Amino acid sequence: MNEFINLTINTIKNISVWSVLDILVVAYIFYKSYMLIKDTRAEQLLKGILFIVVLIPISYVLRLNMLYVILNKTITIGVLTIVIIFQPEIRRALEHLGRSAFDDIHTVQDKEEINKTINEVVIAVDALAKTKTGALIVIEQSTGLGDFMASGTRIDGLVSSAMLENIFVVNTPLHDGATIIKNSRIVASGCVLPLTSNNDINKKLGTRHRAAIGLSEICDAIIIIVSEETGTISLAINGRLTRNYDKEKLRTILVKVIENKQSKRVKTAGERVKVWIRKVVKNDK
Repeated sequence: MNEFINLTINTIKNISVWSVLDILVVAYIFYKSYMLIKDTRAEQLLKGILFIVVLIPISYVLRLNMLYVILNKTITIGVLTIVIIFQPEIRRALEHLGRSAFDDIHTVQDKEEINKTINEVVIAVDALAKTKTGALIVIEQSTGLGDFMASGTRIDGLVSSAMLENIFVVNTPLHDGATIIKNSRIVASGCVLPLTSNNDINKKLGTRHRAAIGLSEICDAIIIIVSEETGTISLAINGRLTRNYDKEKLRTILVKVIENKQSKRVKTAGERVKVWIRKVVKNDK
């Protein structure tokens, strides 16, 4: 007991500022990793893996040789299996990291232009909801959606309520698919989106809603859905679906989300410009 106490005291004495920083960084990484997999199927898989890891030393101490060998082999070949199983979560984590660290400063838009775009989208969505016309509208944020744009028909036109309403008229060539908006322009329509693999969502939700959730799970886009059965307006952001929006509520949430993203980009852009100016001044000296 005395040896343990002495060892603990010596360890505490030898802890430096860098050791504390190291611990905090690792703790933060574990926390963020857990938050990314929380409430997903990966959380249950992780519990299973931890259970196997705990069983390995127990089987060794109890001399359960066959179980010990099996568990060891499982862990050995399990690394590749984990990468395959956790592929959606790993992709989402890396994209989240990329969005946080490298927001594109070239996509900063004028506030008036943003409000005009939002207003046109809201007017169109409200009109489509009243006529129970199914619609799927994607507003690109930091994550590029070039792969999904390529699956549709290129338009490259200014956002207008009339254009959006015409696109989703039933039995027209572009109505059955997603329309993607980037920098206040309708870039493409009739685009194919990935369906969510989440089995816990409402079984009554159709393909549009599943596609919206699927895309929102892998990027930070805002996806607006209009149900062709009920005319209900829904919103998918960051893998979560919220429903029953009216005109004003939809406008409020779009303004809040998009302007918040833009303000972060402006701040990032400003900081980078300041760094660039400091470097120029330093070189001149």
